[in-house]
Amino acid sequence: MTTLPAGYRTAVVPPERVDEFRTVDQLAFATSPDPEVERLLPFPIPLDRLMAVEGPDGQYAAVHGSYEFAMPVPGGQVACSGLTWVAVRPDHRRRGLLRSMISTHVERSLERGEPVSALFAAESSIYGRFGYGSAADDVRLTLPRGAALRPVAGSQDLTVRLERVDPAQHAGLVEELHVQAGRGRPGWMPRATPALQARSVGDPPSWRHGFEPLLLATVRAGDDVRGLAVLARKDSWGEGGPDFTVKVRQASAVDAAATHRLWSFLLDLDLTATVETPLLPVDDPLLQLLVDTRPTRRRLNDNMWVRLLDLPTALAARTYAGPADVVLEVTDTLLPANAGRWRLVVDAAGDAEVTRTDAEAEVRLDVRELGALYLGGRSATALGTAGLVLGEDRDLARLTTTFGSPLAPVCPWIF
Repeated sequence: MTTLPAGYRTAVVPPERVDEFRTVDQLAFATSPDPEVERLLPFPIPLDRLMAVEGPDGQYAAVHGSYEFAMPVPGGQVACSGLTWVAVRPDHRRRGLLRSMISTHVERSLERGEPVSALFAAESSIYGRFGYGSAADDVRLTLPRGAALRPVAGSQDLTVRLERVDPAQHAGLVEELHVQAGRGRPGWMPRATPALQARSVGDPPSWRHGFEPLLLATVRAGDDVRGLAVLARKDSWGEGGPDFTVKVRQASAVDAAATHRLWSFLLDLDLTATVETPLLPVDDPLLQLLVDTRPTRRRLNDNMWVRLLDLPTALAARTYAGPADVVLEVTDTLLPANAGRWRLVVDAAGDAEVTRTDAEAEVRLDVRELGALYLGGRSATALGTAGLVLGEDRDLARLTTTFGSPLAPVCPWIF
């Protein structure tokens, strides 16, 4: 573990100090306590996964937590520690507290048998130095009302029902459709706990920012729900009349017809002018269905960052796009057990065996770049052209193909 300055110590957060944990986060992120949110929604992080650094005065100077995830990877899933609520009080910065917390997080994750960690970065420049690689992107669209979609067979046979969100009634359905819609897509984290599911349909007034209470639109074939959207509208009146905005928090559909029917409904609500999508994968079906993408405003963002904690276990947990036999030389300053040469052998079924080797390395890279490649959304060749992965062109091309995924990775909700 990284040594803390004199007077500081790592501490497990007991239940009676959760409010202090939250205060540190509020100070770091310039937010205010919201008793109504705390009353309406359960605290999302499991209490046995809360950690802090105590300062010399006994008060918390820094905090972090994590979620227990089963992260989808190509061909399966892997136990993943989702790092979250990482915060250092402004008056305790530049003392190595963050580095110490990352070390604590890594140690505890490995003790729990979690070979991978993932996070969303509040500042994208922070976590690369700890071995996290940018493994996925998301795209957020602002669409004009009436944006035309290409036709899809079966769409017109489906019906849409609109109602107010009832968290007690709808949380389970929203999560069920979320999981079904993302089946087979790397990084598509399930919200496995009741607390996280409650937040997916949570609607405290302070979260609305002028929008109406949440609505639920369901796409149905008879009584079978094939798609849904959680959304809200914000009224606005301009010189030319109504200029409402539709903000979609979640849009999930299990097939092409349901996707088409859902977005046809969302893009043609009365009084509206623009529709804002949730986080979408860069290959989302909506982008394929739009007749004209030019009027669409797009914002591309880094999505999840991935860190391999137990390299051989993590690499063996996913399947690969084809047979391979490649020697990787990996650097890892935080976890020396990951460093060195590894032989990755992939059979015809895509299953991998990862072993130590003294053979000559064919590809050289840091664990950060290996994390970026892990979900299949990055190209070793592209990283090589940037000088971040070293090897012959043919070896990098082979590695790109081996690690590739037919679906772009993404996590559509921020944890």
